[in-house]
Amino acid sequence: GPSNSEGAGKVSLLKKVPALKDGDFTLAECTAILLYLSRKYNTPDHWYPSDIQKRARVDEYLSWHHANIRANAPKTMWIKVLIPLFTGQPLPSEKLQEVMEGLSTSLKQFEERFLQDKAFIIGSEISLADLVAIVELMQPVGVGCDVFEDRPRLREWRRRVEDAVGKELFFQAHEMILNIKELSNIQIDPQLKEQLAPVLMKMLK
Repeated sequence: GPSNSEGAGKVSLLKKVPALKDGDFTLAECTAILLYLSRKYNTPDHWYPSDIQKRARVDEYLSWHHANIRANAPKTMWIKVLIPLFTGQPLPSEKLQEVMEGLSTSLKQFEERFLQDKAFIIGSEISLADLVAIVELMQPVGVGCDVFEDRPRLREWRRRVEDAVGKELFFQAHEMILNIKELSNIQIDPQLKEQLAPVLMKMLK
């Protein structure tokens, strides 16, 4: 999301997080950061395969993801926790229903087009595509919208991702997301609320 801090401006020209600073080199956008790190540290081949067609499948998913899964899944967190926190008012239930319907359509495409009967998105091994997908889908879970509950194929894929990453690391990485409801108890500076409320509402349009 956007950040107006002076430090963020030095790391990212877009003044957005996530951002990476590696020596004098700076980089924004989560997908670009993941690809940069996988190349720099020569990670195991399955994360971003050297095989040109397998790599293209990862790229294909990452391109599709932004306008589909990512376009809806994080909105559940904004609707149920963050916007009420900053505005002091819950959003109409119809707004969540609209987002969940859009997410359901994306999940159907995800299962049928990308996952199919494979263990992971591009085949028998986990890749960056699976990591990017799972982190978005854990956000609805964190606010009580369990997208895995009635989708056995998706649920089994999540289990395989957990096992591949390691359950302890998996839940450590998603700890903040899974405990996002606790933010409802914090006190927000009134001036900050006034500044951010219109911005947050605009994000859902």
